[in-house]
Amino acid sequence: MRTAITTETTLSAPVLPEIRAFIVENFLLGNDSGFDNTESLLESGIIDSTGIMHVVAFLEEHFGIVVDDEDMVADNLESVARISDYVQRKQALKTAA
Repeated sequence: MRTAITTETTLSAPVLPEIRAFIVENFLLGNDSGFDNTESLLESGIIDSTGIMHVVAFLEEHFGIVVDDEDMVADNLESVARISDYVQRKQALKTAA
């Protein structure tokens, strides 16, 4: 399993490819099946509810953000694209503070 490195990624870094690589390595055993970045990770069976918690831990450790309980909704965590957008929003808020 890929372990998260506790380093913060800047807004200019490729957030989406890093998230996708983490999901492929940890949930698809390194076999990128070519799923679409907008595809629902839960509905497609790539990740289950326990897996979402693993993704959240990765996001917090790797990107230096805090995923609040109220943020753990499909709008933020349903797909690679939505996760990427969420991380970038959280990083922007952190930078603005």
